[in-house]
Amino acid sequence: MRSIWNGSISFGLVSIPVKLMNATENHAVSFRQIHLADGGRIRYRKVCELDEEEVTPSETVKAYEDADGTVVPVTDEDLASLPLPTAKTIEIEGFVASSAIDPLQLDSAYYLQANGVPAAKPYALLREALRRSGKVAVAKYALRGRERLGMLRVTGEVIAMHGLLWPDEIRSPEEVAPDSSVRIRDAELDLADALMNTLGETDLDTLHDDYREAVEQLVAAKAAGEPVAEEAAEETGGKVIDLMAALESSVRAAEESKEEREDGGHAEVHPIEGRKPRPGSGDGGGGAKETARAGGARKRTGTAESAAKKAPAKKKAPAKRTAAKKTPAGTATADATAQRKTPAAKKAAPAKKTASGGRKRTSA
Repeated sequence: MRSIWNGSISFGLVSIPVKLMNATENHAVSFRQIHLADGGRIRYRKVCELDEEEVTPSETVKAYEDADGTVVPVTDEDLASLPLPTAKTIEIEGFVASSAIDPLQLDSAYYLQANGVPAAKPYALLREALRRSGKVAVAKYALRGRERLGMLRVTGEVIAMHGLLWPDEIRSPEEVAPDSSVRIRDAELDLADALMNTLGETDLDTLHDDYREAVEQLVAAKAAGEPVAEEAAEETGGKVIDLMAALESSVRAAEESKEEREDGGHAEVHPIEGRKPRPGSGDGGGGAKETARAGGARKRTGTAESAAKKAPAKKKAPAKRTAAKKTPAGTATADATAQRKTPAAKKAAPAKKTASGGRKRTSA
């Protein structure tokens, strides 16, 4: 990593030479502006608005415009002559708990590297003192022509510094807060808690920039002369929704997504073998209902056959009438069973006629 500033940390009477380098980098896809007709690159030139002539960087200086429109030139020499004790020093002002720093104040992030072998010992001393105290250091430093506020903290074996906005640079949120008359019910809070618990924690290392990947694929497709796939963006804003219904749907969707992740992308429900399904249960409900209907049909069929066999013992009426009276009306299963009698049932039929009609039974 290339350093962007060299100076020292002032820790009381201890001076620690350090190098400052960026801790972050921008991976966004950069674009240039071109002339669509011929592909020529568009460039911006500095032109004086009075004579409309292009000026070079050496001819331009900073200027401060007053409220009444008066312009006061301020050169780099003027700024360099100002008494700025933090020009080459990160001046530690004190130590506070990390919770005392509002995240809204956090700005750019940097790494501080010990500059040279003699700086290693005091650098490590400050690092371990910060680690053991559990606090962060608040400091002032100068960068790019202005004095800034910073926070020093330990990350791993390195001291990192976060640029901080000055307290008066943070806007008040009073005008942004929702109407105080809004009331939240306990049931809504319970569903919100359930949704948070279902979503669980997030591994930041697994998150990536989907938009940047889509832009890179778009550029690669256009460079290769391939057709570009268009996907319509889903509209999610500007709709009045039922908060409870939306929360319930969100909880269900989060649970299903969690099950799919745990099952490797598929969430299927299988009945447990050797266990009877509970009434109303979703596990194997369809199979249980079919089994129950089949069992009911067999039970009705058996009842009809028993009634047909016991009928002659109760009444002396002819067998055909008895069967018609005792068989439940509309029971197709009983009629079909009577037609498909077994050989044993056929042999029993002449016996019924003998009992009612007086005919003698002959052996086959």
